[in-house]
Amino acid sequence: MKKLVVAALCLVSFTGFAQEEMVVQNSVKGMVTFVQGQIIQLAEAFDEGQYDWRPAEGVRSVREAILHVAAANYFLASKMGYAPPADVDWMGMEKNITGKDNVIAALKASNEFILDKIGQEEAAKFGEEVDFGFMKMNRLSGVLVVLDHNAEHKGQLIAYARSNEVVPPWSQPQPE
Repeated sequence: MKKLVVAALCLVSFTGFAQEEMVVQNSVKGMVTFVQGQIIQLAEAFDEGQYDWRPAEGVRSVREAILHVAAANYFLASKMGYAPPADVDWMGMEKNITGKDNVIAALKASNEFILDKIGQEEAAKFGEEVDFGFMKMNRLSGVLVVLDHNAEHKGQLIAYARSNEVVPPWSQPQPE
């Protein structure tokens, strides 16, 4: 009986330790999931005809901005050593994916992919340097860049929405 109690206590403590090891990953995943959810809500709020709207010549359209987020999720993960799925042409997304439903599907797939990869990151390796091409930083900073990049383009899409009289769904008046 004593051995069973000791084994159970060890199992509980190992489980607690494993959960503590994932605090950063789970926190970042939670924030990325929240921002990604708002980007999806915005993508769904635009009508099909607004997807090719752009604020000025030479600036990404609504469709291109959404697909830029999706492509960057794959790009950042690839720099951290996670190969995108073989059937994903992330470098051609902005040019090759059209249609609101296809754009949203591509965004959702990239979101699932990057969230999975964030969850695979090991806290013990957060200090390792990664060359992202635009700068060298550690793995933890790379994970945080995913959050920052998604948030940056959420802001862009909010501005696009407001310019097109689309109210972000979370800003709509709530019935009392």
